[in-house]
Amino acid sequence: MAFIIKPVVTEKMTQMTEKSSVGRTFTSGKKSDIEKKNAVEKKVSYVVKKKGKPDQNKEKTVYVYEKPARPRYGFIVKPEANKFEIKKEIESLYNVTVLEINTMVYAGKRSRRFTRAGLIKGSKSSFKKAIVTLKEGDTIDFYSNI
Repeated sequence: MAFIIKPVVTEKMTQMTEKSSVGRTFTSGKKSDIEKKNAVEKKVSYVVKKKGKPDQNKEKTVYVYEKPARPRYGFIVKPEANKFEIKKEIESLYNVTVLEINTMVYAGKRSRRFTRAGLIKGSKSSFKKAIVTLKEGDTIDFYSNI
């Protein structure tokens, strides 16, 4: 059963994908991060300024680690689909490894139009969106079959 309706290729989704596809570096003051996150010890010096007292040069140890890039992609899926079904279908369609799926349900909005015949009321349909996080190095090319 096909649960994926279409991929979300909008400007906002593209910005999110590009932002999450770049590795980032973080600093931490915890010594426990050395083992957990393969952090590197780094000495940082700074100046403490107080009124009426001379400036003090101090030094502290921080732990720097890098968080790898995890590309994300958005899909509009059927509302009855759950995360396991979405994961199985994306892995089979695009030959990638899915690490994480976040789903959100958007409610249908009411809309009305003023026409010659009068006021026409209606509503836009509700839908479900899935944000898929892939394994590092995997990508999905939506434009390959065009």
